[in-house]
Amino acid sequence: MPLILNKLQLAASLFRSNLTPKVIPLKFLHLTFIQHDEAQDEKRANVAVPSSKDRTKIIPVEISMKYLKSKAYKETYGNDPVWKQYRRNYKGNILPRKTRATCIVCGLIATGSPCPICRDEYLILDYHNIDLLRQFISQYDGQILHYNFTGLCQKAYKDLCVAIIKAKEYGILTYDVPFRYYDYVEWKN
Repeated sequence: MPLILNKLQLAASLFRSNLTPKVIPLKFLHLTFIQHDEAQDEKRANVAVPSSKDRTKIIPVEISMKYLKSKAYKETYGNDPVWKQYRRNYKGNILPRKTRATCIVCGLIATGSPCPICRDEYLILDYHNIDLLRQFISQYDGQILHYNFTGLCQKAYKDLCVAIIKAKEYGILTYDVPFRYYDYVEWKN
């Protein structure tokens, strides 16, 4: 009799484990499943936001490409890349391991010192915008410059990597190793 009860309990535990609902971790919960409070949305809409911090306006890539060739861009950045004059604000003397996760939260610049891409609304990371992408590629080996070197936030760096890889796959962006000519007269006897 105890043997039969043990088998029944084992079968019941197996059956119960199959019927238990799967628990979805909170980190995978999408924002569309969260109910929004309309009163909070109205309060946010009534707050005056400076236009310099608002990043909700969508700018086409064509305008960004024209901006890179404009006089305003030359006055702002000169002949240097966009990240050249940027200096990150960080606490203490030691540079943090990673840059911030993102500079733009809910369509607004959430930091006092945004990264070079997030601070200028006309710099759009897209695989068509080759002039901007070339500024973030090393001229010596064709590798993407590191975010600690350029100061990009993690979101902008991820978008940059995706745009560069996509441009290379489509053949829009190529990298050719320059051929070096050597004078072998010095080594002759």
